[in-house]
Amino acid sequence: MSRSSVRIVLAVTTLFFAAFFLWPVCQILKGGFLDADGRFTFGFLGALLRNPLYLGGLRNSFLLAAAATLLSLLIALPLAVVADRFRFPGKAALTVLVLVPMILPPFVGAIGIKQIFGQYGAVNALLIATGVRPAGWTFDWFAASPFWGVAIVEALSLFPLIYLNAAASLACVDPAMEEAAAGLGCTGLRRFRRITLPLIRPGLFAGSTIVFIWTFTELGVPLIFDYTQVTSMQVYQGLKDLGSNPFPYALVFIMLASSVALYAVGKGLFGRESQAMASRPAGTAGPKTLNPLRAWACTMFFAVIVSIALLPHLGVVLVAFSSAWHATVLPARFTLDNFRLALGHDLTVPAIASSLKYSCLSTVVDVVLGIAIAHVIVRTRVAGRAILDFLVMLPLAVPGLVLAFGYLAMSQNGRLFSFLNPVENPTLLLVIAYSIRRLPYMVRSAAAGFQQTSVTLEEAAASLGCPPFRTTIRITLPLIMANLIAGGLLAFAFAMLEVSDSLVLAQKRAFYPVTKAIFELFQLLGDGRFLASALGVWAMVFLGIVIAGAAVLLGRKLSGVFRA
Repeated sequence: MSRSSVRIVLAVTTLFFAAFFLWPVCQILKGGFLDADGRFTFGFLGALLRNPLYLGGLRNSFLLAAAATLLSLLIALPLAVVADRFRFPGKAALTVLVLVPMILPPFVGAIGIKQIFGQYGAVNALLIATGVRPAGWTFDWFAASPFWGVAIVEALSLFPLIYLNAAASLACVDPAMEEAAAGLGCTGLRRFRRITLPLIRPGLFAGSTIVFIWTFTELGVPLIFDYTQVTSMQVYQGLKDLGSNPFPYALVFIMLASSVALYAVGKGLFGRESQAMASRPAGTAGPKTLNPLRAWACTMFFAVIVSIALLPHLGVVLVAFSSAWHATVLPARFTLDNFRLALGHDLTVPAIASSLKYSCLSTVVDVVLGIAIAHVIVRTRVAGRAILDFLVMLPLAVPGLVLAFGYLAMSQNGRLFSFLNPVENPTLLLVIAYSIRRLPYMVRSAAAGFQQTSVTLEEAAASLGCPPFRTTIRITLPLIMANLIAGGLLAFAFAMLEVSDSLVLAQKRAFYPVTKAIFELFQLLGDGRFLASALGVWAMVFLGIVIAGAAVLLGRKLSGVFRA
């Protein structure tokens, strides 16, 4: 890539992020820290922090994120250790199944959980049928403690993000370090705590950061559980008086500051460590072969955890295939009509078409920008490439709800970007939002491809007189095509199932994407939850195929795509 091309990439990326990433953030700061006369003030922030309602929401959000992250870590770390260190029956299938929770947005999984653990759900019916409880007994398990209901659903959905990072980090640990510790008498859990855990800490923190930020700002699951005492719900409820109420701006600022601070701490503390440990030395021993009893114990451990993690999916699938499920262990009647009706409903057909349009356009933007940015980061030594790398990764630290709120703020009447107001047509804003949010996936996938492709091939082409741009098109891109396809598939699939941006920005029925359609269907009386679940199953199948394809193309490098 020539110097002029590098400058163009830097200029375009800077302008794109300045207009649609930094400017929305500035609008949030403006709304939360400028009074009616345009003077800077901490008054709104101070009043918010003195208000027990908002303060309680912030406390609940932090505690919820911490609980979900801890639960995810407790699930993911043992699984990653067992998968990395031992051979056991069914390992190949089980290590694939452990990624299945990623194919369903957490708020859709909440629909299935509510059906299983609801007042007239499967668990209560089972307790009555076995005589543990008398006939007519009811108890809504998660309504009794919505905090833990939301935390558990989030943990069951998001723990694969920590698992992927932990497994990749364990694969890079040099066994010689652990063997040396064992030779000095440090064995068992002590060796794991003193030697292994510090070595894999960067990977654990990378995955935990994403889970924490995701849960801290999650809107969909609290909406399904009607858990209003969290900041994300308070922001969502404040959208109706966005022009006159400064408190939603101050709330979003706190969410933004917390997320970026956590991201910066992770980069500062663990960034260099994660670069230092590249790969496990060649020729070292692989997973250990256990005796049959211990091997089957590992299989049972994996199978139990995977079965629990798939409960939300099982609930959604059973609801989707049922026409009646009330106070029974299993649905009273099964049917395929929900899938036909879901695809033929006057709400879902336009929603699927809209999501395809938004996702295709955003993926095109991500592919073009992602390849150019990755090339600048990996193949050049231009000043500012480190800043560029940091900038394009920031969307992983800035929640979708924050960006969506910023887009609403900057497109209000009288503002610079008022022509983008989503009240009339949210298409352009949704495409931009999806592009910004998923660009890191494309950059990381393309960068991995550039790093594993020798630069000598490009130098040889250049020595034969091939221009830089033509070299990239004819030589480099075909060599990294698997990475590009995988990154594009992930960007497209997760754009199709984006939740926060879709719920906030799509305000007219004609422009609803799939996730907004699922939420609206769930709220309908009668067969609404059956149709919503059927549409959720279609989404599961779609995303499952995409992630499986990306995993085949990227292999262990898949974890790098989900690293903050």
